[in-house]
Amino acid sequence: MTAPHPYDAMVVGAGVMGASTALHLVRGGMRVALVDRGGICREASGTNAGTLTMHMTRAALIPYALEGWRMWTQARAWLGADVGVTQAPGLTVAFTEAEEALIHQRAAARGGAGAPIKVITPAEARAIEPGLSPGIRAAAHCPIDGHVTAYLTGRGFAAALRDAGCDVIEGLPVTGLDRDGAHYTLRCDDAAMDGALRAPRVVLAGGVWLEPMLRWLGLEVPIKVLVNQLAVTERMTPVMNSVLSVASGLLSLKQFANGSVLVGGGWQGRGDRDRGGFELIPEALIGNLRLAAHVIPALRDARVLRAWLGLEAETADAMPIIGPVPGHPGAFAIGSVHSGYTSGPYMGRLLAQAVLGQTPERPLFPLERLISHDTDTAA
Repeated sequence: MTAPHPYDAMVVGAGVMGASTALHLVRGGMRVALVDRGGICREASGTNAGTLTMHMTRAALIPYALEGWRMWTQARAWLGADVGVTQAPGLTVAFTEAEEALIHQRAAARGGAGAPIKVITPAEARAIEPGLSPGIRAAAHCPIDGHVTAYLTGRGFAAALRDAGCDVIEGLPVTGLDRDGAHYTLRCDDAAMDGALRAPRVVLAGGVWLEPMLRWLGLEVPIKVLVNQLAVTERMTPVMNSVLSVASGLLSLKQFANGSVLVGGGWQGRGDRDRGGFELIPEALIGNLRLAAHVIPALRDARVLRAWLGLEAETADAMPIIGPVPGHPGAFAIGSVHSGYTSGPYMGRLLAQAVLGQTPERPLFPLERLISHDTDTAA
């Protein structure tokens, strides 16, 4: 049998939250292995829009999103890398009376939780974003939205983890988890590595793959898989300078420094956690693009360069899983955070504090609430 590596903790899943957890554990003095079947921030974390927003964040998560936003904007200081952070005003616009009522309600809830969001008039919105459609009734404005470049995030974490001394093991699918006394052992497809990775602590950071990961420990926690369609245009002259969304939730829109415009908003394609996103739905893509052109009329002249699918996880109550796994000392889970890119690095830091035996500076999100009473947690 292959001799185990002397790790203090293993993190399975190298998206933003897993990578952040691993980085903060290493900096906290632990010997850490970060394992992923692919590369760092290359699965769901590499195919999303990279939006930093308070508008699409649930009110209860606003304090976490604010801390995450601060971390992203200070990435050079703690990550040591430029991850393409762009700070921009955020606008959520309303075209109907129902949407207008919705943005008032949401602005009040998010503002009460600390987000600097307020409802403004159409004239005030067009002063911020001159290219807006003249048909809007009102808008909610947040001055601290923005976006990051997803592929640069992976590069930044990879370099920071390497420099901190974390063992990053990419391209290694983990198929199971065993517990022998005080240690957890990873089961892997690779015969040379199967059983070789052991530690008294394990963090499951699988996002949409948390559901099968938790089954390794005998827990059944349903996690919904969203298959979001995204599209990017060819480069064009500047037509917008904000991060835009519609109160209905069906549009996320931003223009990058190179002139390309990214169009998203949760329109669904076909896919699942086993196969990933495998089929675009043309009608949904057309609907998304038409809505984008309705909000910013200048986009009617844009040509789409590429479209793809990205996976997003959602729990039964649409709140995150962050904290210990009940019934399994030394096991932790993190993921399924709505609008998780914004708060991702901060969520990882919080979980690392718990794994290190510290008191997290903000409350975690216990897994117990999502476990069926029929589940055998001692399996």
